[in-house]
Amino acid sequence: MSISLLGKKVGMTQIFNNTGEAIPVTILQLGPCMITQIKNTELHGYKAIQIGYSAINKNNLTKPQLGHLNKVDAPPFKYLKEYKTESINNFKIGQIITVNQLKIGDLINVSGYSIGRGFTGYQKRHHFSRGPMSHGSKNHRQPGSIGAGTTPGRVFPGKKMAGRMGHKKITIKNLQIVDINSDKNIVIIKGSIPGKPGNLISIT
Repeated sequence: MSISLLGKKVGMTQIFNNTGEAIPVTILQLGPCMITQIKNTELHGYKAIQIGYSAINKNNLTKPQLGHLNKVDAPPFKYLKEYKTESINNFKIGQIITVNQLKIGDLINVSGYSIGRGFTGYQKRHHFSRGPMSHGSKNHRQPGSIGAGTTPGRVFPGKKMAGRMGHKKITIKNLQIVDINSDKNIVIIKGSIPGKPGNLISIT
């Protein structure tokens, strides 16, 4: 049975193994999450579970959101996420999923949004070379030619230009669990994950 959890990134640090080698690790706080909906093939066309994370004040949710959660007597959750699964036999509505179902040495996939850089230029976004910095040059950080003139008379889609950088969903696969603290719902994994401390992340 695959385990899926929502949580947040706490930060990065390093730990030392028995031979004295420094291992870069990321600390995650995962769950506890509650199963708020189970989808089956007969009604929905596929099998999936929906989990809720981070209880909040009910005044922060809309009436449709509250009605969806009230049907299963679930508290108001800030985040809901759906995970597809091959079998729904091991799940039931209201079930709490915690880090206790993970084991040290397991490999997990971690998804999150990378740090947003805002609207950036060519050099920062695409690593373009700059123009000459000598006196008289009027091309320091300009893009240069972006295509031919009359033919085709337009800029081709996908041209590398200035624009929004970062804040994209990134998934890093096969990160190893180094340690687990069940009391504080803390999981320590080897390596780095996208986003800044406090960002919402999901693991599978």
